Amino acid sequence: MIMQFTVKENLSRIQEEIAPYRPNIIAVTKYFDENAIVAAYQAGMRDFAESRTIEAIEKINRLPQEVKNNSTFHFIGHLQSNKVKKTVEHFDYIHSVDSLKLAEQISDAAKMFGKKQKILLQLNNANEVQKFGFSKEELFNVFAEIIKLEGVEVSGLMNMAPLGADDKTLYELFTDVKKTKEILEKQFDCNLKELSMGMSQDYRIAAQCGATMLRIGRKLFS
Repeated sequence: MIMQFTVKENLSRIQEEIAPYRPNIIAVTKYFDENAIVAAYQAGMRDFAESRTIEAIEKINRLPQEVKNNSTFHFIGHLQSNKVKKTVEHFDYIHSVDSLKLAEQISDAAKMFGKKQKILLQLNNANEVQKFGFSKEELFNVFAEIIKLEGVEVSGLMNMAPLGADDKTLYELFTDVKKTKEILEKQFDCNLKELSMGMSQDYRIAAQCGATMLRIGRKLFS
């Protein structure tokens, strides 16, 4: 069983490693049960990420009411069309929006629930064929249409760096995401607050390159 003090110690260690940067650390709980969420909540965390809609909803529904009411839930997995409605209903942020069609579906579902869904657009700037996400060219081509959608609020960009990438490559990729965000803000006169990049294997470099959200799982819970 994951204990509160374990998460608290790990969280403190991560915060020390990335100082003086202070991005929001999101606990990735997709491989852990609701007890891990409660332990992280008791350690002071309020942001939790999942990647499978149905399993996540079942887990969230088993949480104590206090934890549910005071937490922010992030969807970080690839979102299938048939899961859009349920995901919009239960999650505060969707990090993995990778097409105009998906953004439109999210917008339609959000309007049904009377909400404005916060989304991040996934940028695959390493051009990995096995990963989802926009290329930079695709992103600039559809961005104007996405930010006009009534049911969504484009909060920023999300990125997943290649596993095993060296530090130089990570710096280049993460810095490129930040520059892309800044160009989009200037070109389309918008404010993209969030940069969701960096996981357990590369969060230090992501923090140095401007990440505002780090998605960390095993480093917190082991």
